[in-house]
Amino acid sequence: MNDLAGAVWRTSSRSNDQGLCVEVADNLVDALGVVAVRDSKDKSGPTLAVSPPGWTAFVRAIQAGQFRS
Repeated sequence: MNDLAGAVWRTSSRSNDQGLCVEVADNLVDALGVVAVRDSKDKSGPTLAVSPPGWTAFVRAIQAGQFRS
């Protein structure tokens, strides 16, 4: 796994108090070629490393409403 020590984490401005938030570090694309994602409640827990095209596709799918139940 890549060293994520340089990650600058941010939480979505749409986050709320329900505890269902993730944090994203997208400053790693140039250095490591990944976008990192983690649970905002478990900052020392597991982290996903996603390719930039994969992250873009995921965000577009959310915006398109593909994950609504």
